[in-house]
Amino acid sequence: MKKNKNLPKAWKKKKQRKSETLKLQLLQKRKKPLNLNKTPTSWKVPSILFFASLITIILVIPTLVVVPFVAKDGEKNVTVENDTPEQVEITMGKSPFSVAVMRANSETVEDVPLETYVSRVVASEMPAKFEIEALKAQALAARTFIVNHLMQQGNSKGSDVTDTIYDQVYHNDKELREEWGSDYSWKINKIKKAVSETSGEILTYNNAPIQIAFFSTSNGYTENSEDYWENEVPYLRSVKSPWDKNSPKFLDQKIFTMQEVESLLGVDLPNNEKLAMEITRTESNRVDKLKMADQTYSGRKIREKLELKSSDFSIEQKNDHLIFTTKGFGHGIGMSQYGANGMAKEGKNYKEIVKYYYKGIEVNPLDETAPTLVAK
Repeated sequence: MKKNKNLPKAWKKKKQRKSETLKLQLLQKRKKPLNLNKTPTSWKVPSILFFASLITIILVIPTLVVVPFVAKDGEKNVTVENDTPEQVEITMGKSPFSVAVMRANSETVEDVPLETYVSRVVASEMPAKFEIEALKAQALAARTFIVNHLMQQGNSKGSDVTDTIYDQVYHNDKELREEWGSDYSWKINKIKKAVSETSGEILTYNNAPIQIAFFSTSNGYTENSEDYWENEVPYLRSVKSPWDKNSPKFLDQKIFTMQEVESLLGVDLPNNEKLAMEITRTESNRVDKLKMADQTYSGRKIREKLELKSSDFSIEQKNDHLIFTTKGFGHGIGMSQYGANGMAKEGKNYKEIVKYYYKGIEVNPLDETAPTLVAK
């Protein structure tokens, strides 16, 4: 049988057409449908708007909500951590007179407006970290002291008061800045707030300024005035002061050789023998009398001669040494500063504090109690 010469060409053409058709079908399957109503880049617009909205929701809106809250809370945190009250300016207008303070180091006199003087005494006499109500109580004590002092003193030439413990400790603004450094701002503002909120108030008994006494830390009780001083004062009575046990100054100890005690007290003590001692105590458990080597001393004299922290002391002999252990810090009469702070922590206000430590007193305006002093 003869082969047809045209068959291969026809088969090749048919096979070629079939291959082209298959390629066309594959291309049509892979190609996405063309949207004739859109430009090639129009799909990007809604996508950009969507992502922009999403970023706005994630970043901007939470910021609007959080920022005011953080700012408010941040202000609160500064107040708590630094104990910084609002800025308070104590001006001369709030002071009816000035106080002439003799500076011990420079032997110069500073004329200081009353309320400024009070604020600097509080700053020098009580830790600024104390509760605001305790600082207010101290402000009343400081103001009452100087008013009573000026009324008792009358007209004086030169200075009215010193800056030492014999009157009230006083440091001026420059000295406080140097002492406090970076803490100056919050400390002085807190103290100024306490002084400003008690401005013009003093403590009175029978309508007269009281004799002020205050000290750092009690032994658990304050002292009757006549048990340490000579005179009985009706408002300086012994009261319980349990808050003082939390004071870092509650306990102290000093060790002396027998020879040191002999020299300081002016007494002859037996050598290498057990020292016979007799102690009597006051109502507040401080030493009233100490009999030692046929000599009798008041607890106050022992405290002052040996420079003990308190007149509540016990004595232990070890060979040729005497160990004095004390409770409390100060003479113990009037207001305990650590006690006042303890009362303030329990929620007592400054009037409750001063009326607890000074019995039967009142808080009265200065201009009503001492009008002649104010007029001067």
